Amino acid sequence: ANSRVDPSSPESSPFVHIAMLSRASHALRRAVASSGTAGATAHSFIPRRLLVASAPSSAVADKAMGAVRHDWTNAEVEALYDRPLLDLVYDAASVHRANHDPRQVQQCTLLSIKTGGCPETCNYCAQSSSWKEDTGLKAEKLMGAEDVLAAARRAKEAGSTRFCMGTAWRGPSQVGKGQFDRVLGMVSEVRDMGMEVCATLGMLDSTQARQLREAGLTAYNHNVDTSPEYYPKVTTSRNYEDRLNTIAAVREAGISVCCGGILGLGEEEKDRASMLRVLANLPEHPESVPINALVPVKGTPLENLEPPSGLEMVRAIAVARIVMPRTVVRLSAGRITMSPADQALAFLAGANSVFTGDKLLTTANNEATEDAKMFEELGLVGRPAFVPYVGGGASSDGSEWGENASKVAPSIREGAERARKEMAA
Repeated sequence: ANSRVDPSSPESSPFVHIAMLSRASHALRRAVASSGTAGATAHSFIPRRLLVASAPSSAVADKAMGAVRHDWTNAEVEALYDRPLLDLVYDAASVHRANHDPRQVQQCTLLSIKTGGCPETCNYCAQSSSWKEDTGLKAEKLMGAEDVLAAARRAKEAGSTRFCMGTAWRGPSQVGKGQFDRVLGMVSEVRDMGMEVCATLGMLDSTQARQLREAGLTAYNHNVDTSPEYYPKVTTSRNYEDRLNTIAAVREAGISVCCGGILGLGEEEKDRASMLRVLANLPEHPESVPINALVPVKGTPLENLEPPSGLEMVRAIAVARIVMPRTVVRLSAGRITMSPADQALAFLAGANSVFTGDKLLTTANNEATEDAKMFEELGLVGRPAFVPYVGGGASSDGSEWGENASKVAPSIREGAERARKEMAA
């Protein structure tokens, strides 16, 4: 059991923020219910978002509460996005607790196994060869299997249950069979360690997706980045349909889909809502949706953009949780700029995964000691490997748990058992 925290201590700040959120949300609901238009007039100094408790937004929230839908409209998601933040987080937290263990947060580690030299033109990415002279990032060869496996072992020892490998490729077709075969071997060996394995290798065809599944890949990450409308301003080397075609090939192969986006690319809020609508209206919801914040890198076309605030991240996570109730929502790149209190709100709103490790591909990430302290302070436990996903398709359905039980660290098994007992109680 977790000991009580003194609210006056500096370490208690996330708890204080959550307590304030709960009290404020209930108070705001009572005020809106009792005062109607007069209440809004009396508090005309309140920012725009606190004045949008209008009937259409409330109706959307009521209709959406806990329902798994694939017919969202832009107007509906925009209405959710424009709700008062405290109400939005309150409702998202309710959906989250109805579908997930609210204390369980998966720790994932992402490793760039092939850095730099990418032919794509993603304006946010330092790995594009188009601006290598400005970023100073040199292209590197594909890492050796032993180095990758050593990194996976370190990640597992630190508490990660999913290991993700990324390459700066347009896709395996660009580099040929030899390098792709080496990656397939890495996938199999990491899987044999008792970890979930994720890869992000660029665009795939159906044959390549099947090969990855046969090698033991748990999930494939392929983000849509932003809305279809704004996408041409993010890159010119591929189109939105290319992203969706790869996602379809991954789904058809029986691999879990990991697909999300990036906030802060210069888009408007309507683009963020449109992106989440696209994901929620896929034939099956992605098993996991990473919500990333832009980390501006010197030398890239987006180097001077302002990253989104912590509360902007919370808002996106809350909307993602409501429109995709059973999906794992991953608090991903850019978390390093969020305070513990911001992250606590994100977990309350529905985030149930984080990326750990010193780097996320080429950008800095939170220190492991900071994460460990935060997990302890918030009473969070890790998500074990191979736990069935309640959203999406029937991949990573837990059938591997039995044969891999002996390979899973005791601390992970204990955390899983504790979480199951608490859910049963």
